Amino acid sequence: MARVQIELPGSWLFRTRMDVRVTDVNYGGHLGNDRVLGLAHEARVRWLASCGLSEKDVGGVGLIMADAALVFRGEAFLGDELEVAVGAIEVRRSSFDLVYLLTRPADAVEIALVKTGMVCFDYSARKVSRLPQGLLRCLGSDA
Repeated sequence: MARVQIELPGSWLFRTRMDVRVTDVNYGGHLGNDRVLGLAHEARVRWLASCGLSEKDVGGVGLIMADAALVFRGEAFLGDELEVAVGAIEVRRSSFDLVYLLTRPADAVEIALVKTGMVCFDYSARKVSRLPQGLLRCLGSDA
């Protein structure tokens, strides 16, 4: 069976920490796959806020998630503190990929690797848009 491969960025743009909550744990007693995507979303929102941006406004346009991939590398449990590192790859004219590495700092165990394909979207015109300069700076890119 083929496995998902996620390319790591050359460097991380942002790091944040969050705890695994009771609502993040599934019936198997560990962090659920759907909640990993939610933690990546929270990290993305925090990263954008650190740049003075939001998903609705990254410089006159918003963002849409076009795709997502997730690879588990370990388990996380209720009460675990996780660090989420956010990095960018494949920055293009109107889209980019964000990569998130979730680790448990207490023992340096990697929990998951996530990739989300993000597209700039002009909601008023209902069409894909170029990446604004402020977002490019936040991505560490001159593309």
